[in-house]
Amino acid sequence: MTDEPDGQTPSTPYHPEEMKATWDLKVGKSIALHGSARWTPAGVMTAGIAASAVLLSLAALIRATRKP
Repeated sequence: MTDEPDGQTPSTPYHPEEMKATWDLKVGKSIALHGSARWTPAGVMTAGIAASAVLLSLAALIRATRKP
């Protein structure tokens, strides 16, 4: 939980290098999508390490299934 009331953003970011993005998408009259994203450089590095680990293990599985 945060100390800020609902609907208000804090005056200072939680992380000094924090990056934010928000977007609104309307499709026709009845569909409206609202989204936001927040990331830090540490989060980007963590996601890259996790993706590398998944791809490395996938490559090992594919190589193991090809050997007779």
